[in-house]
Amino acid sequence: MINALQAKSMNTLRQRHNPLVTAVITTMLVTPWMLHANLVQDTPLSTVSTNPIAIALHGGAGTITKANLSEQQAQQYRAKLEEALLAGYAQLKAGKDGQYAVISAIQILEQSPLFNAGIGAVYTYAGDHELDASIMHGAERLAGAVSGVKTIASPIAAAQAVMNHSVHVMLSGSGAEEFAQEQGLAQVDNHIFDTERRLKSLQKAKRAIADSQTELLEFQDYKFGTVGAVVLDQQGNVVAGTSTGGMTAKRYGRIGDSPIIGAGTFADNDSCAVSATGHGEYFIRYQVAADICARMAYQGLTLHAAADKVVNEVLVEADGSGGVIAIDTAGNIAMPFNTEGMYRASIDIHGKMSVAIYR
Repeated sequence: MINALQAKSMNTLRQRHNPLVTAVITTMLVTPWMLHANLVQDTPLSTVSTNPIAIALHGGAGTITKANLSEQQAQQYRAKLEEALLAGYAQLKAGKDGQYAVISAIQILEQSPLFNAGIGAVYTYAGDHELDASIMHGAERLAGAVSGVKTIASPIAAAQAVMNHSVHVMLSGSGAEEFAQEQGLAQVDNHIFDTERRLKSLQKAKRAIADSQTELLEFQDYKFGTVGAVVLDQQGNVVAGTSTGGMTAKRYGRIGDSPIIGAGTFADNDSCAVSATGHGEYFIRYQVAADICARMAYQGLTLHAAADKVVNEVLVEADGSGGVIAIDTAGNIAMPFNTEGMYRASIDIHGKMSVAIYR
């Protein structure tokens, strides 16, 4: 059974024809608390709604250690995570549907060269960029995704357009680009996604592959930077979104878990919303995002227990690495990962903010 808030949200989604709300971009300054590896803000952020709202986001999981990440770099990551977090939270406080909070947060991360999404996307083996994204709304399980796109400025915006203005769930390649253009979404030259750091990663990957005559999947630079957000809005809906540039030196049109509903993104008001980051092939094979929600729905597990079971037992036993962010309709947040670090941030139902990188 659905409650009145869920029914109202469903009706809103059916009638929505407004264009994409542009993300609110705020300018953040590095402050003294950013000098710490992980932030927990004890003073709650004020909220205007009596209904609970919450948000969590990630910027990728992998071999993130203090040895390979300078304090200056860590400060930059924390500042950008906080900027995205507050942008999404502002949408929730204003009473907007959760999808707009997800879009606002993810677009800020897509526009940063720090993360493997949008501007910071990794290179394919051929030397260009192929981007993937997806979004899912928990009220009616509406979903949209794009994969292998090269000329869409904001892949997550395109995924939202597919969800709201298409009869389909996933569009790929040139077809997705044509659809995005028809929807009035910004188109760009693929080289706008070029960055020197990612080019060096491609060169390193090619050398490793050539020197060891190994398969691409054994090259360990695939886990960095995918971005995602999950939210609980004032209407009681959970929404999840994920955006990525994929795997360094990927070939043959490889698609990972990020645009695949159930693998990298999932949302259902009867359980939870999940956005994943990690070795995509494993997340696809084990349907990580949907599995977490299913364990809540069918086994009665709590959000934390379900997320921990999948990430730290099922994936670990399969040699799959990565992490997730997850939220339920009570506003509980779980952010487990089985790697050395995961860029992550959250604001809980009490307005308490946390920004962290390491364990």
